[in-house]
Amino acid sequence: MTSTNSAVEMLVSSSNTLFILLGAIMVFAMHAGFAFLEVGTVRHKNQVNALVKIMTDFAISALVYFFVGYQIAYGINFFDSATVLSQEHGYSLVKFFFLMTFAAAIPAIISGGVAERAKFYPMLISAAIIVGIAYPFFEGIVWNGNYGLQDWLEKQYGAPFHDFAGSVVVHAFGGWVALAAIILLGTRRGRFRHGKLVAFAPSNIPFLALGAWILCIGWFGFNVMSAQTLDGVSGLVAVNSLMAMVGGIIAAMLFGKNDPGFIHNGPLAGLVAVCAGSDIMHPIGALATGAFAGVIFTTLFTIIQQKFKHTDDVLGVWPLHGVCGAWGGIAAGIFGSEALGGLGGVSFLSQLVGSSGGIAIATLSGFIVYGIVKLVSGLRLSEEDEFNGADLSIHKIGSIGKE
Repeated sequence: MTSTNSAVEMLVSSSNTLFILLGAIMVFAMHAGFAFLEVGTVRHKNQVNALVKIMTDFAISALVYFFVGYQIAYGINFFDSATVLSQEHGYSLVKFFFLMTFAAAIPAIISGGVAERAKFYPMLISAAIIVGIAYPFFEGIVWNGNYGLQDWLEKQYGAPFHDFAGSVVVHAFGGWVALAAIILLGTRRGRFRHGKLVAFAPSNIPFLALGAWILCIGWFGFNVMSAQTLDGVSGLVAVNSLMAMVGGIIAAMLFGKNDPGFIHNGPLAGLVAVCAGSDIMHPIGALATGAFAGVIFTTLFTIIQQKFKHTDDVLGVWPLHGVCGAWGGIAAGIFGSEALGGLGGVSFLSQLVGSSGGIAIATLSGFIVYGIVKLVSGLRLSEEDEFNGADLSIHKIGSIGKE
């Protein structure tokens, strides 16, 4: 029996390691989606910069999260010997890899909002501080119970704040940090002439669509594998993700008037919103959550582009991630309830408090970090560099070579 139990334990341990490793790889692949979504949206003279930012942000995020952020969030460091770290088939290491890909999504989200006019190294340094300190501070509160806030919410309202896969912890946090950076950066030159909006059309719809497809596929790793172990995996999460994605597409098609940019961001809005409650909602509730997120994104993006002259959000990351993410946190408290077909175990008031707290911490962090960096080194390219484009100004090469 002892040898049998040992074999079973080894099989469970190795299976869990493989499961979460596959999840980490799928979320890692989503960063290609972030890259091509931005490449397809920005003008040709800024395409190389979009690709380089996503790649370097990922590398910096991995370093700061490994050495600093993971310890802030979970109280765990990696200064033990490889013998210790490789126990249980290295599950603890792969779990870090999985959660690091989530952390690295923060600067990838921000990148789309500040595109076409931001300096390279100041933004990289800002991203390192956000991923290394601000993000894990909030992540630890929600996902590790740090500082007792979750216990307090449970005592006050009957349940802790529920965010299964990061509608608020990842997406809303990234979106509201991005809003602070966008405001501090200011509007791209040429966006308004004589008080009227000048539209900068996407440079490459096929690339934009490719980015959206990669993100949609990877999102099933983002959501389903947030269970982190095989015994916690649920087909409910997969189908809820699917239904929310479909709801986002249909709403974006109808309210976005067949615009391809809206239609390819619609599924992302739905997926952002369903992350929090994907493990407890009924599929019809997930469909409604995603559909409303699609309406939020198309409506709010149009409003900020036309009315908010000092909020030049290139990819619409604040409405897409910031607002739809916050809606997802609240929606989990609505459609996750047993009264609306959900599994229950969630409190609407806890969801409201948790979502509001995430917004507050993210926005404050964004203004502090980007505000200080702006004072020290500046955040924005010179007028000449912005006119020439970030590709030539920063990287000395364009996206298409000349023969």
